[in-house]
Amino acid sequence: MIPVLHLVMLAVILGVSFITIFLMVFERDLLKMIVLSAAQSTFYAIVLYILLVPDVVLAYIAVAVGIYTALLMFAVKKTERFEEA
Repeated sequence: MIPVLHLVMLAVILGVSFITIFLMVFERDLLKMIVLSAAQSTFYAIVLYILLVPDVVLAYIAVAVGIYTALLMFAVKKTERFEEA
């Protein structure tokens, strides 16, 4: 059974994650959007760690925060940084 403190931490972290998703959707600067995406992935990794699945966390951090973010930054480098309205 998950203690009450862990449930509160899950609620707060998921709330902050949803705020980063909201900010990401309305952001026009693609580089800021990538940073927000990496932050959102980090929050999800913390949630997975609280739910006691550390093996999934290790793979998720390597792919979602590392490779995915680097790949998107490379793609933005090859295109325009700002999205047109």
